[in-house]
Amino acid sequence: MTKKKAHKPGSATIALNKRARHEYFIEEEFEAGLALQGWEVKSLRAGKANISDSYVLLRDGEAFLFGANITPMAVASTHVVCDPTRTRKLLLNQRELDSLYGRVNREGYTVVALSPVLEKCLVQSENRRRQR
Repeated sequence: MTKKKAHKPGSATIALNKRARHEYFIEEEFEAGLALQGWEVKSLRAGKANISDSYVLLRDGEAFLFGANITPMAVASTHVVCDPTRTRKLLLNQRELDSLYGRVNREGYTVVALSPVLEKCLVQSENRRRQR
C-alpha cells in the first residue's frame, strides 16, 4: 500500500502546472502572494484555474503573472468586468525580487508559477526559479 504525501493543515492545491515541471529543471522554490479581485478568489476556491501556459515576468521592480486563466463563475457579478487572463501581481519582498532579477538577467533563468495554493484563507502561488 502506498503512503499518502504529507499535507499541510489548512492548505489546498488548486491547480498544477505539470508541463512546467516536465520542461524545466527546478532549482529553487518559494511562495508568493497574488493580488486578486473578489471574483477570482471565488473561482479559485471552486477550482476553475488553469496555469499551464502561465509565466512570471519581472518588470519595473515588480513580478507579474502572465497567461494564468481563471474562469469566472456563472454567478459572478454583472457590474464587474471579468477578464480571465489579466495580468496579476505577485507579492514578494524586495530581497526575493532582487535575487530573481539577478538570476534571470545574468544566468538566464526562467521563473514559472507551478501551483496556486489556498493557505489559511489566503491564495498563494508556489513559484520556481528554473534553468532550461
